Amino acid sequence: MKGESKHIGLLGGTFDPIHCGHLLAAEQAREQAGLDEIWFLPTHIPPHKSREGLTPAHHRLTMVRLAVEDHPAFRVSDEELHREGPSYSYDTMVRLVKKHPDNRFSFIIGGDMVKTLPTWYRYEELVGLTDFIGLARPGFDLDLSDPEHVKFVNMPVWDISSTLIRQKVAEGKSLRYLVPDAVERYIKENRLYE
Repeated sequence: MKGESKHIGLLGGTFDPIHCGHLLAAEQAREQAGLDEIWFLPTHIPPHKSREGLTPAHHRLTMVRLAVEDHPAFRVSDEELHREGPSYSYDTMVRLVKKHPDNRFSFIIGGDMVKTLPTWYRYEELVGLTDFIGLARPGFDLDLSDPEHVKFVNMPVWDISSTLIRQKVAEGKSLRYLVPDAVERYIKENRLYE
């Protein structure tokens, strides 16, 4: 018997740590693009970023699980944490499509990343497996190199980043309203980013 087909939004990232901006982006994409679920995909090694001292994967995964546990349409996938090397979207999509052939997937990306899509690893094959949802902030330039595979959703401006969170922890400042309460507790209990 075939499973029920769902339209799944995929939100990947280092989530070091996950913060309320990530959750807001996921909810805006879910609502505006009519997605059934959002799957958060913590990356093992992100191909687009490099940072010394990436927090161990088990901590980042736990923080994501804590952050989304109260949302009925949010899930966490550890798909990208089970392999070595960079976390390429193409490799992830090949595995997800094979495991969940009835579902349709859309990758959620920042509007600023849309223009870089043609440079992504195995891009021509990737667009055969998924389409993309771009998060457009107010004043965003929609002059796109590849609009055919991208649907845009409006994203409120909220200037928050994982870098800011790590800096605030290091300075002993409050994280209230920047991360979910459960994530803040976890960071403190595990003395992360100090």
